[in-house]
Parts: sequence; structure tokens; C-alpha cells
Amino acid sequence: MVKKLRRIPKTVKKFYKKEFYHQPGTLPGTIIVDINAEEPIIVLFDYNQTNCIRKQIAVPEECISYLEQESVSWVDVQGLGNQDILQRLGRVFDLHPLVLEDVVNMGERPKIEDYEDQLLIISQMVVPIEKNCGFHSEQVSFVLGKHYLLTVQEEPEHDCFAGVRLRIDRGKGMIRKQGADYLAYALLDAIIDGFFPVLEMYGERLEQLEEEVIFNPTRNTLQQIYQIRRELLQLRRAIWPQRNAISSLIRDGSELIGAEVQIYLRDCYDHAVQVMDMVENYRELASGLMDVYLSAVSNKMNEIMKLLTVVSAIFIPLTFVAGIYGMNFNPEKSPYNMPELNWYWGYPVCLAVMAAIGFGLLFFFWRRGWLKNSSTIKEG
Repeated sequence: MVKKLRRIPKTVKKFYKKEFYHQPGTLPGTIIVDINAEEPIIVLFDYNQTNCIRKQIAVPEECISYLEQESVSWVDVQGLGNQDILQRLGRVFDLHPLVLEDVVNMGERPKIEDYEDQLLIISQMVVPIEKNCGFHSEQVSFVLGKHYLLTVQEEPEHDCFAGVRLRIDRGKGMIRKQGADYLAYALLDAIIDGFFPVLEMYGERLEQLEEEVIFNPTRNTLQQIYQIRRELLQLRRAIWPQRNAISSLIRDGSELIGAEVQIYLRDCYDHAVQVMDMVENYRELASGLMDVYLSAVSNKMNEIMKLLTVVSAIFIPLTFVAGIYGMNFNPEKSPYNMPELNWYWGYPVCLAVMAAIGFGLLFFFWRRGWLKNSSTIKEG
């Protein structure tokens, strides 16, 4: 059954841009097809230790003859914009309706499900985007059989499988000497390793922001820190369940995964744990930068308030002196009514006293160290 796409409301979609949901009461196995998705591109790799065939096919039925052979067949579907192709793909590979639903519907949590003669692996792939310093994220689904592997991607524009395709074409490494389970491991390992360039990019951005926060914090700095924290949270949501899925595959095993490939999966799990540790470290660093930014802004405000306080402290006694001599007491009525008003040097003396008070307070503040900028940090 195919239903028209229903997206998450706008208030939620900005946090989960590619996740969709079923309407309450929807039948199990319902496929959600995005009307804006790209037309599927199906690429077939069929290889053994000596030969390799790579061709683009128009319809899924073209690969049936290859699936019946003992060679390894990798059918890579890129794009989910044709519901007829997707349904025919499910019939060719004899996919359970729930498997086809998980493969086609985006936003699934990374997981492993064993269907006896097929193994379903849902993974999340990220690819760095250099121009805007972000990353592209999409779901990649694996359906592993005895002699075949079906992979389904959201779109053909981004993936990290170029190295695996090159090794198959040129016969490099062990991939053409192994079965479909090793191919699934190689692709899954490429997905996990694809997180490292993204994390390297975030490491450089955090290093730049660290200098900016200390020496020249601005409101734009705060916005960048907040954006990085959100993006790192998305990375964490992608790698955390993926790590658990690989762990369960190693722990529970599968008849479709050989003992030799199980050893390689342990290395893949180690990489996933390393990615998880790096994501957590960068998240803590981003949170620390947020605290440093708030402290820097607070220190800057304190310096401003200190300067205003110093200026006020200097002018308060001067205002007091000026206020006294602004009183209109007649010195002719009493000798005690401001006799200095009749002095020949009264005005210059008053100005000299006020200047002495001002400079005296400045000297006092300087000796106490109150005029120093406590928030200034010198570069080493």
C-alpha cells in the first residue's frame, strides 16, 4: 500500500527535517513516498574473484538472472521517487512488507533485524558540505541475502561509497574474494568512517570559535556556538543507535554473517565508539565555549560598570564642591557666610582644589589596581 507523504508540522520539522510519520491507524507495511524525491537510479555490480560487471539498469527485473548465480550481486538504488519501481523491487527480492516499509520510509532509527534468509540493516550516513560548514545526512538501508546485497539511498548526489566501488572495479583488496557479507561490512565501515571528516571540520570550527570567544566575543559568536551544539546533537542521534546496532549484530550474530566478517565488524564497532567519544567531547567543548562566552560578556559588562563607577567616584566630590559654592549666602550679612567669595584668588583656588581631588582619586584608584583591565588575555 502506498500513501501520499505527510510531513511533520513546521513547529517540529525544523528539528527533524527528514523524519515523517504515519497517520494514526495506518496499516503495517504502508509506504510513504515523497512526491519531491528524485527518480530512482539502479546500479548493478555483479562480481566474483575474476570478473566484474557494472551496469545501470532501468527496472529491477533485469537483475533477476544475476541473483540466481553464485557470484555476489550488489544492487544499489539511489532515489525514492517512483512507487512502482519500489514495489517491483520488493517483489524481485521477495521483501517482507515491513522490510520494504523500513527501507522506503525515511527517518527510521538505525537498527538490525534478522528475517532468517535476509538481514535488514538501517544506517545513517553523513557527508561533509564544505561551503556552509555543515553536513548532509541521509538514511541508507541494507538488505543482505546469501549472495546479494540490496542498498537503498535517499538520493544519488551524496554518498561515501566511492572507495568501495573503486575497489570492486579494480579488484583491489579482499572485497572480490569475499561474499556479500563482507561487502555489507565494507559499506557499513565506509559509513562509519564518513563521520570522521565531519568531526574534523567541527574540530576546526570549535578551535576558531575558542579564539573568538576569548578575544572578540560577539552576538554572532553565540549564534555559531548554538548552531554547532544543535548539529553535534544530530550527529549524536545518528551514531548512538548505529553503534548499538553493530554491537547487537556482533553479539547475536547471524547465519548470513561469516565468522571472518564478524572479526571485521568488531573493528567497525571500535570506529563507531571512537566517533561517539569525539562527538561527546565536542559537545562538552561547545558547552564550555558557551559558558566562556557568557563569562566574557559578563566581564566586559563589569569593565564598563567599573569605568562608569570610577568616573562617577571622581565627579561626586567635585559636584559636592560645586554644589556648596552654588548656594546663595550673602557674605555681607555675616562673616561666616562663605567669606572665600570675596577672596582675590578664590576662584583659582577652588578649581585647584577640585583638580587636586580628581587627580588624587585617580592616583588612589591606580595604586589599588582598579584601573587595570582584568578581562584582557594576552596571546601566548
